[in-house]
Amino acid sequence: MAEPILINKINFDNTEIAFRQKSNSALKKAFWLFKMIGSNFLTKVGPPITNFFLKIGLPIKGIIKTTIFQQFCGGESITECEYTIEQLHQGGVGTILDYSVEGEEEDPVFNETCEEIIRTILRADGDKRIPITVFKVTGIGRFALLEKLDAKAELTQEELAEFERVKQRCERICQTAFAKKVPVMIDAEETWIQNTIDELAINMMRKFNRAGIVVYNTYQMYRHDKLADLKNDHMTAKNEGFILGVKMVRGAYMEKERKRAAEMGYPSPIQPDKASSDRDYDDSLRYCVEHINEIAFVAGTHSESSCRLLTYILQEKQIEQNHPHIYFAQLLGMSDNLSFNLADLNYNVAKYVPYGPVKAVMPYLFRRAQENTSVAGQTGRELGLIERELKRRKL
Repeated sequence: MAEPILINKINFDNTEIAFRQKSNSALKKAFWLFKMIGSNFLTKVGPPITNFFLKIGLPIKGIIKTTIFQQFCGGESITECEYTIEQLHQGGVGTILDYSVEGEEEDPVFNETCEEIIRTILRADGDKRIPITVFKVTGIGRFALLEKLDAKAELTQEELAEFERVKQRCERICQTAFAKKVPVMIDAEETWIQNTIDELAINMMRKFNRAGIVVYNTYQMYRHDKLADLKNDHMTAKNEGFILGVKMVRGAYMEKERKRAAEMGYPSPIQPDKASSDRDYDDSLRYCVEHINEIAFVAGTHSESSCRLLTYILQEKQIEQNHPHIYFAQLLGMSDNLSFNLADLNYNVAKYVPYGPVKAVMPYLFRRAQENTSVAGQTGRELGLIERELKRRKL
């Protein structure tokens, strides 16, 4: 598609806007941290050393909290996230509160996580700074149970009752979101539990997306089947009279997915190459904009080209930048040049703001470090932009 002539051509290299909310000391700390990430220390040596120190009780928590935790997380509680919420808001960017505790196994923990997710919705109620919330089904249900459901294995009576409790937690969250008019996204996970998650999400949309957008499901476009799934779900929504909520991302489990497929001898669900993922991602943007009255979507991406493409499509279709069915989203601590420059031109933008106890959030933090290392050029881009802003400030 040829690029139309833009009235306001966005400049993602504007570091003054990108880092306007960062103090000189915060900017220097971010530069040091991305240098560490670029050296692979945090991704290779960091996890085992950190987990060992935390396990034996050495006072490493304070170091983590003032470095990698501070860069990528809002705090240990919703209250501690207030500073980040306000900082983002001053730059025109919303907050997506994301309780990032994971890998649990017991019902009491799932019940508490459900209550915490509901607290994020109640916190967002009436606060325009927090336009969307999010949760993972594995935060409120056992992974192995979801895996068994996806495999169509016969459940025991105890497992049937257990899954009923998972569905009840999911519905309580979505019911609260509906009552408070606070949209909630259901995150995507591994392919071998995703069908069950998709079914839960569509059922929640059937119930709560009749009059407006409440529930979003997530489509990982590094899977070769997800663009087709999105289109099929749109037809289902259109035929049944509800709005389809879509969050499109490229994906988060590529190495794990390919390894499992190879070990178990089934075709990999992952696209053959990055170009194919990019193609399907960008096609999903086009498709959602073409059906904007029937689909509300969140473009979760750190790709400058995809962000730029969406601005082009909106202008070509003469759709306003801040249409309520369209959001851009990035992770806290990453791609500020995208988030704040988009927000500066009045696009709807929100950042994922993970929070939770330091020890419980460590798996999330190390995935962010690994993501910055493995995504081609990500760490270099972050460093280059920060360095340019430090020079602009003559620091």
